[in-house]
Amino acid sequence: MTDKINVEEINLTSKDFQSDQDVRWCPGCGDYSVLAQVQRVFPTLGIKKENFVWIAGIGCSSRFPYYMDTFGMHGIHGRAPAIATGLKVARPELSVWVSTGDGDLMSIGGNHFIHACRRNIDLKIILFNNKIYGLTKGQYSPTSEKGKITKSSPYGSIDYPFNPTSLALGSQATFVARTLDRDTKHLQEMVRRAGEHKGTAFLEVYQNCVIFNDGAYTNYTDKEFKPDNIIVLEHEEPLIFGKNLDKGIMLDGFYPVIVDLNDGIHSVKDLLVHNEFDENPVRAFIYSHMTDDPNLPTPIGVFRQILKPTYDESVVAQINDVTAKKGKGDLETLLFSGNTWEVE
Repeated sequence: MTDKINVEEINLTSKDFQSDQDVRWCPGCGDYSVLAQVQRVFPTLGIKKENFVWIAGIGCSSRFPYYMDTFGMHGIHGRAPAIATGLKVARPELSVWVSTGDGDLMSIGGNHFIHACRRNIDLKIILFNNKIYGLTKGQYSPTSEKGKITKSSPYGSIDYPFNPTSLALGSQATFVARTLDRDTKHLQEMVRRAGEHKGTAFLEVYQNCVIFNDGAYTNYTDKEFKPDNIIVLEHEEPLIFGKNLDKGIMLDGFYPVIVDLNDGIHSVKDLLVHNEFDENPVRAFIYSHMTDDPNLPTPIGVFRQILKPTYDESVVAQINDVTAKKGKGDLETLLFSGNTWEVE
C-alpha cells in the first residue's frame, strides 16, 4: 500500500512537480491542462515526492513523465500498464501512475489494460482521449467515430469505436471516471479522486488535439452548448441538466430517456439518482453507453467506485503467509528442483 503522511509534513507545492524539461506539445493542446491539474493535485495527496512514479507508452500523452519532476519511465507502445503492474507488485509502497492515449491504450495496449483492471492493481491510469493518432500525424484511432475521414481512412473509417469507459467497467476496474480538459475544476477533482482510490483507477479525459482533430469536443466544452450536452454525475444526486436545469434522465426499462421537468407530468422524484458506490454495475454501464445516442447528454464524473482487495496487496500477503509457514525460500533449491536436464 502507498505510504501516506500528513500533507503539512510534506509541504510540497505544484512547482515541486514541474521538471526542467521544455514542454513540447502543440500550443493549445489539451495535454497542458491535464499536466497543470495533476501538478496541483499531487501536493494534496499526502504522498512523499520520491514515492510518485509515472509510466508511459508512446504518443503525445506519453511524454508526460518528462514534464513531471518525479521518477518515471517512457516505455514502448501499449505496454505501460504491464510495466506499471510489474513495478507496483515489486514496490507496493509507490504511487504508480500511467499516462496514455487512445491509440496507445485502446489498440496495441488493450490486452494489458483489461488485465490490469481485472487484477485490480493499485494503478492510476489517465487516458488522454482525442479520438485520433496525434504523434503519428492524424490517422484514425480506436476511439474515432465511424466514418471519420483521416489520412489512413480517406473515404471514412468503417470501424466501430471503442467505448473506453464501458471497457474499463467491463474489465472490472474499481474506479471509473470521465472528465474534460477544459473543465479545469472538474478535471482537478477527478484526478484527486483517482489518486485517493485504492485499486485500479481509470480516468478518461476528453482532450482536444488542435492540429489533427480540433473541435472534437466543442459540444461538450463550449459554454453555449455544454449545459445541454453534458450531465454531471454526483453521488446521491438526481441526473439533471440543461441551461435552466429543467431536464432530467429517467429509465424506460434499461434505456435512459430525457424528461422535461416543466411539463407538469414529471418531477425530480422521477429521475435517476446516481450511486457511485453501487455494487451492481448495470447503471454505470447504462451511463457509459449514453454516448451511443446523440440525443442524450454525455455523462462526466465518477461512474462507479468500489473497494476490494488489490492484486499487489494479495501478493504481499501471500508471500508473508508462506514465509511465516515455511520460512524464506532458497533460489538454488528452486532452480534445481523438479525436472532438470544436463545438456552435453
